[in-house]
Amino acid sequence: MKTVEAKLKAIMIADNPETFVTRRITEVELEFGGIQGDRHFGITFPSDSRQPMYPRGTEILNRRQLTIVSEEDLALIAKDLSVAQILPEWLGANLLLEGAPELTKLLMGSRFLFPDGTGLICMGENKPCTLPGEIIQQHYPEHPNLAAAFVKAGYKRRGIVCAVERPGTIQAGDVVRILVNNLENPMQ
Repeated sequence: MKTVEAKLKAIMIADNPETFVTRRITEVELEFGGIQGDRHFGITFPSDSRQPMYPRGTEILNRRQLTIVSEEDLALIAKDLSVAQILPEWLGANLLLEGAPELTKLLMGSRFLFPDGTGLICMGENKPCTLPGEIIQQHYPEHPNLAAAFVKAGYKRRGIVCAVERPGTIQAGDVVRILVNNLENPMQ
């Protein structure tokens, strides 16, 4: 199994019910439902347009407890959009990693292990949509059509969604071990 190390550059929480935009915090206690107070907190949640196989509002397992993005992917998105920078807060991200340029391409089942033993499991790619693009547009009004352009620029770069597999405390600056899942010999 391939292992990659990355640095946790920032932790963010979406605790303002008016927006999905996150704000930075220095450490957090992760629970089985994610970050207490975050808009995506919970072991279960009502299905939405991402789960068309269930009637909307059906209670299902929450696979989107946390969103992780990488500095490398954000830099590529900014370059494609011809803007100075894309902040992870604008995408509603909870964790920002440095040193994980292939983050969005990780297979489901890949694991993130923190120094205190906290563990996350990758539940898949976070597909780009126009909502973060609208926030980016607000910061760069001189660039037309960023909301739509973000969907294309964010494809395979928007980060991943994860669930908490083992609760614990994480801090900005932590070194994170990423255990990359392999379809030929998958982790259980």
